Amino acid sequence: MLRLTWVQPEDLLGHELRQAAQDGRDASGAERRWREAGGLPPPERAGASPPPQDPRLRALANTLLDELASTRSPLRTLEPTSLPEIKQLTPRPARTALEDKGRGGLGAAPPEIPGTKSLHASWLGRAVGCLLGKPVEKLPLDGIRAIAKSTSNWPLNTWFTHRNLPRDVAERYPWNRRSRPTSLAENIDGMPEDDDLNYPLLGLLLLRRHGAGFTTADVARLWLDELPAGRTFTAERVAYRNLLDGIEPPDTAVHRNPFREWIGAQIRADVFGWTNPGDPARAAELAHADATLTHTANGVYGEMFVAAAIAHAAAPTATTPHSAPPPRTTPTTVTTPTARTTPTIHATLNAGLSVIPPDSRYAQAIRFGIETARAEPTGTPAGFASVVDTLHARYAHDHHWVHVLPNAALLAAALTHADGDFTGSICRAVSGGWDTDSNGATAGSIAGLLAGSPDAIDDRWTTPLKNRLATSVADFDGIGFDELARLTQEART
Repeated sequence: MLRLTWVQPEDLLGHELRQAAQDGRDASGAERRWREAGGLPPPERAGASPPPQDPRLRALANTLLDELASTRSPLRTLEPTSLPEIKQLTPRPARTALEDKGRGGLGAAPPEIPGTKSLHASWLGRAVGCLLGKPVEKLPLDGIRAIAKSTSNWPLNTWFTHRNLPRDVAERYPWNRRSRPTSLAENIDGMPEDDDLNYPLLGLLLLRRHGAGFTTADVARLWLDELPAGRTFTAERVAYRNLLDGIEPPDTAVHRNPFREWIGAQIRADVFGWTNPGDPARAAELAHADATLTHTANGVYGEMFVAAAIAHAAAPTATTPHSAPPPRTTPTTVTTPTARTTPTIHATLNAGLSVIPPDSRYAQAIRFGIETARAEPTGTPAGFASVVDTLHARYAHDHHWVHVLPNAALLAAALTHADGDFTGSICRAVSGGWDTDSNGATAGSIAGLLAGSPDAIDDRWTTPLKNRLATSVADFDGIGFDELARLTQEART
């Protein structure tokens, strides 16, 4: 029997019931009808229920999905999806010195555009962080810790390995089946294909073909032309199916799509930040146009936040001084720039917060991650375990491991606790569980930019990649990360 993951209505309904509860929508009637008909809860970690649900439930699932989609969340005013409404809720993002110079501020010198070294480091960082997290994707937190500890790699500091892994641990926590052959220390041979790298490639293609004036419809057409359907997951797969059914954006993001606030859009942000150094607001606008093909509200904010943060980190200098992390209280305004300084991870995270609604659950998750990391007294890699435990206590029960909110909190906590250090950032992000490869990739991208050069990243991370990326996107298969940096530099708007 062919199992189509992430799209079968009888598997989607349980996820929509959970999303409704998170949104504050009353789904009690729909849930009762589903349970009385014999419907099962949503799959815990996979994209389809084991065993298969009764196919006779499909018609009821579609009916309930449509009914739930018509109910309005009481959080709608705090968490809008349209760009004008988002802008009404956000303070004016602080510009970096790069953007100010381009507007005639801080002297008459023309803008200084960063070179390809930082972009090269960021592409590498994205690949390294993704690859580090691939073998333990889908594993529970205790499994990641058990594997790392039993192979003398705790606190996590290098690639995972099967060498000397006790049999009982291996049987209790089997590796991610698809990634094990390509992502352990003993078998890495270049960067294998992954959606966390496919989407930046698609973003690069998008800008090369349409420029910064692209529309969400352009994104949709590009996907249909260049992205195999089997390389999509969760919200992206539902939106792809909707396109094939003749549904147009932005309805592709909401029609029978319970994954619209999961992490998928957040992993597509990098190119829009890389190509708008020093302009977080512009990067966020482009990210919004991309994200609304597949996501709404917090799912969209994930891509906007990361794009803005990367745009800030991509600038050679910044105007906002941050000798200390952001304040613990909810920000309602952005501090007026007063001096030039090198970007720090704390200023970078603050730039990301400046483009999203401050009272949204996404902004709350970022601030909670930052505050939890700052509260850990030792600041050592070993001490990060207590940070992770606090995050899991808050989010693990009510959220799927691919939902954007827990992963956003973990990303912010990892970057904050490591103070932007490359190895510290990717290892903390991956060791925290949930969507390990996606969090490792985004942490690596940001930390790679702050590192500024491939030479600043330890050889143990970059050498196994052999400057080679595998992908099914267009003509990029086998391309080097140095070449990707050059192409990205050319695409800067």
